[in-house]
Amino acid sequence: MDDRPAIRRLAFAVIVVVLAALGAYLLGPIYHGGGSTAGGSKPAGRASPLTSPTTPVVGLAAGKPDIFQWLPFTQAGLAAAAATAVKFAEAYGSYSYTQDAAEYAAPMRTVTSAQLLGQIEAAFAAPGVAATRQSEKQTVVGTATIDSIRTFGPGSLTFVVEVAQQFTGSAGRSEQITDYAVTVTGAGTTWQVTDVELATLGNS
Repeated sequence: MDDRPAIRRLAFAVIVVVLAALGAYLLGPIYHGGGSTAGGSKPAGRASPLTSPTTPVVGLAAGKPDIFQWLPFTQAGLAAAAATAVKFAEAYGSYSYTQDAAEYAAPMRTVTSAQLLGQIEAAFAAPGVAATRQSEKQTVVGTATIDSIRTFGPGSLTFVVEVAQQFTGSAGRSEQITDYAVTVTGAGTTWQVTDVELATLGNS
């Protein structure tokens, strides 16, 4: 009897379990800060091991298995991909009514594909959106935190990234927290964002 199909299924199951553990251990928030959204649904002020490109992803203790041997990226590659997603998401969630589309997109330019950047600039300059931003004199500061890895492959990773935005303007101050699915593509430690969607819409 050929046991190879069963062995392959077992190996796949092990990889799925490892991915779940990896996401929970490496990408889970270190702490939860005080406060919540207006609806009380999600806390603000969360921090993650991967909110900084200089933060080590994980310290593998002696004698413990190196889980990265089962994944299509290295520890350094995962850290670089995560840093790219965070840098993009913070710039994506930050803007001012005084900016034009090019000024808004400038901080994303080094970490975003040309095609996606063009789409973002066009959306920012859309007449209805721009008019609201101008009339309310909106200035927004975004802070990004990685919640989890949604999917991955040899040349791409999709992160679920929480963006907390602090709004100021003629209507006063407010806060909004939104989850985005941010896909980065590349290899090694070189990555760029090629897609962003609301996390509720997918992006895999």
